[in-house]
Parts: sequence; structure tokens; C-alpha cells
Amino acid sequence: MEGGDEIVPILNRWIEAAQEKSVPVYASRDWHPRHHPSFEEQNGKWPPHCIQDSEQAKFHPDLRLPENAVKVTKGVRFDQDQNSVFDETGFVERLRDDGVERLWIGGLALDACVLATVLDARKAGYAVYLLQEGTRPVNADGGREALELMQEAGAEIVED
Repeated sequence: MEGGDEIVPILNRWIEAAQEKSVPVYASRDWHPRHHPSFEEQNGKWPPHCIQDSEQAKFHPDLRLPENAVKVTKGVRFDQDQNSVFDETGFVERLRDDGVERLWIGGLALDACVLATVLDARKAGYAVYLLQEGTRPVNADGGREALELMQEAGAEIVED
């Protein structure tokens, strides 16, 4: 994704701040099987991406995830996509077990997985803060629409 790597230093700053305050860090990733139903070749919306065990499925090499970061894998189903980290991953249960009430969210892509995650987080009752500089959209129009939808759902947009 064009400009996607620009978010890494921003996310690293927030990760570092979380660690300084002993706040847990969670990271999600797509981990699609080959011929995933979200791929265009299967009449899906997206080109092949984040294919299991491929280089592109790894976290960015400059992303400084702490050793104790909880990594959530999604997009592994053979019958549907899982844009949201909350979609049948058990993540909401983990957050509840950890006593989490607020989420600061960044990543890719603003108008796809980030949007779905923010909306599901709000539905689950979490206070949500979107790290606007820590995300990028697939396209500008989708990004603007995603921001509006998130704000309508009650998410706060953090511009720093």
C-alpha cells in the first residue's frame, strides 16, 4: 500500500508510550490462505495479500512490537473474510480478561480493516481513539468516508 510504511514510526511512538505506562500492546495481522475468498480471483474485492507464510504477511521489520505484545491472527477462514480483529478471533474475550476499557487503534487500511475494527470495538462498548497519522486508506474517498463512519459511531480521532 502506497505510504503504508510511513505509519511505522508513529505506531512505534505509541507502542513506546504504552510500554512506559505498562499498557498492553495488541497487534493484528491478516494471514490468508492461498485462494482466499476475499481475493479477486475468487470474486472477492482485493488482490492477493498477506498470504500465510509469505514475507508480505509478516509485521513490518521496523515495527517495534514488544516481546509481550499479543498477536492476533485474522483472515484465516476459507469461507469468509475477517476484516475486523473482533471477527471470530476471541479478541473481545482477551480484552475483557485483561481489563481493557479503551483502545488506541492504528494500522492498515483505514477504509477496510481499521474501519471494521473500530466499528466492532465501539459495538463491544470500548472507548476508541483512532490514531489518524498511524493509518492510511486504500483510497482518499474511502478514507474520508471511514473517518465519518467512525466519528458517527463515537470514536475519537487523534491527530497527533
